[in-house]
This record gives sequence, C-alpha cells and structure tokens, in this order.
Amino acid sequence: MVLQDPQQRIDEDALKAWRLGGWISAAVYAVIIGIMVFLTIRFDWPYWIAGTALLIAVLVALFEIAYIPVWRWRRFRYDVSEHEIDLLHGLFIRKRTIIPMVKIQHVDTKQGPLLRKYQLATVTFSTAAGSHEIPALLESKAEQVRNQIAQLARITDEEI
Repeated sequence: MVLQDPQQRIDEDALKAWRLGGWISAAVYAVIIGIMVFLTIRFDWPYWIAGTALLIAVLVALFEIAYIPVWRWRRFRYDVSEHEIDLLHGLFIRKRTIIPMVKIQHVDTKQGPLLRKYQLATVTFSTAAGSHEIPALLESKAEQVRNQIAQLARITDEEI
C-alpha cells in the first residue's frame, strides 16, 4: 500500500517571518564584517580576509532571505488524521515522518517574537523518541491542530 503525500500546508505568512529572521541574521553578519574590517585596518591584516568574509556573508544572507524561506514553505506538508500525524519536509533530503497518535505524550504551541508579529504559532508534539513540529500556522489554526492532536491522542490512549 502506497501512502499519499500529506496535503496540508503551513501559512504563507511564514515566508515573511522567515525572511525577517534572515534580515536579522544579515544585520549580525554586517556587524561581524564591520569588526573584521576594523581589525584588518588596525592590525594591517591582508584585505582578502575581510573581502572573503564579506562575500560569504552576502551570499549566506541572500540565501537566508530570498531562497531558503521559499524552499521551506514549498516543501513542508502535514496531515493530522485519527490514527497518525504525517509530516513531509526537507530541502535537499526529503524526510517523511509518520507519528502514531498512541505515541504522542505532549502537545503544545509556541510562538517567538517573529511569529507573533505575523500572528503565527508552531505546534510541537513529543513522543518518547523525541519531538516534532508543524511550524508557522495561523494562531487559530495552530490552536485547532493542537486541540485536535490532544483530543485524538487522549482517545487513542484510552482505547489501549
């Protein structure tokens, strides 16, 4: 039996939050490069060191802002059914994880400042083997998914 890929997507506003995170990273890189330029001038280091660091920082920032958020958003899928949670994600290596409801021990939502700015939240759930997450859902959807998982895990647990 071949399982169909999960169909649910995370919210498109995740792109905005992840891009903002990329801009914050770029600002940190700029400070580090500024310090490197200062040290290069102060201690007469070769200029190619700061130039190479600048080039690497620009390329990494470009990927963090322009490409990685889109790739993450396009590749993440999930489904929550009566018996399992099905996750499909990964940029270069696709990872499919199916978590049986009977294994869910804890479910929660979390929201950092970037997600809060866009009214998004991440649903996290734990098993004995580790924790998993469905990132960047609208707050109302995240609450609904969290409650659905909690309800199904409790029902499944009682049936054992």
